[in-house]
Amino acid sequence: MRFFQQRETRGLAEGFNLIELLVVIVIIAVLFALLLPALNLARTSAWRTTCLGNLKQINLGVLLYTDDENDKTPRPNGTNTNKVLSVTGFKKMVMSYVGDNGESSPKSKLFACPADTFHYWVVNNETIVAPTPLHEESAVNFTSYGFNGGNLNTNYNRLGIDVSQFGIAGRTIASIRHPSRTILVAELPAFDPFSWHQPGMPLGEKNSRFNDSMNMVSFVDDHVSYIKMFWVDTSATSKAQWPACYINPPSGYNYQWGGD
Repeated sequence: MRFFQQRETRGLAEGFNLIELLVVIVIIAVLFALLLPALNLARTSAWRTTCLGNLKQINLGVLLYTDDENDKTPRPNGTNTNKVLSVTGFKKMVMSYVGDNGESSPKSKLFACPADTFHYWVVNNETIVAPTPLHEESAVNFTSYGFNGGNLNTNYNRLGIDVSQFGIAGRTIASIRHPSRTILVAELPAFDPFSWHQPGMPLGEKNSRFNDSMNMVSFVDDHVSYIKMFWVDTSATSKAQWPACYINPPSGYNYQWGGD
């Protein structure tokens, strides 16, 4: 009789422990669900902090370069045949000023924004999402950041339209009238614009460009800000959607692409 009583008691204890375990698992799952947004927020905040630090150091490298070049900003070669170099070609020119004397590669953490986890690509005239970092692409010289050098592309023909673009490549720092407003280096999405930090969702062609995207930007006076970028869809009137870097924004935006 005692044997059966012991077995019955042990069975109840085992059943109770199993219920407790299930309750604990449910509580952990609920807590994780509640904490996940906070964890994601902390992660994105950390990414922005790292990106800001990267830009600050790169910006300083560009300014140190100008000190050795009679006050002139970078003017990359080869932009006549490769327009992307007007934005990304500066990297090789300033690498030694930021303590990187090696070859340009995706291994450089300084030129890689941690939020750079996807990019847009055009395939057969269709914009697609590539779920890989932009700084891993040789086409952009393995960098998440670009120099405000669009003026090197002035008066080239794009889709039958003669384009004049803003930028400060080759200009002296002293000639830039509003250094606290004029962009020096920025995340590459700022030029387009889209955002790695607050992307338009769902990721896709319709959200590959949007007004007021949030981007990390550095200025000629050496300060760095996390700001919104102006963009307007011009495709209905000009055969194309011009990127943000083709347009000096209206009042209410704390930046400009041109140096005047």
